[in-house]
Amino acid sequence: MTARAVLVPLLAQPGDAGAPLLPSKKTGTALATRGLGYLVAKYAAFARVKNLTPHDLRHRFGYQMAARTPLHRLTQIMGHDFLDTTMFYIEGAACNLQNEAEKIAWD
Repeated sequence: MTARAVLVPLLAQPGDAGAPLLPSKKTGTALATRGLGYLVAKYAAFARVKNLTPHDLRHRFGYQMAARTPLHRLTQIMGHDFLDTTMFYIEGAACNLQNEAEKIAWD
């Protein structure tokens, strides 16, 4: 089962606009940073992925979105106050693009 297969039906359900995206099972309030880190580590271990953090997932998301999303929209999605902060992802995506182009040139 893929993450998409789980998330699409979940996101299609109407919810309370003020409800946290990731509620705590114990309190129903927003999941704390430490709790999210615990869940990521738990499922990363299950998938045999070492040293994965929520921050790693955020960065991967940013890089993936940078390849197909205008800078001003990515800045909003990532919650950055300044375009310069988001440029980190754009520069990383451009670096990956150059590597991919070099692979094609040598094949």
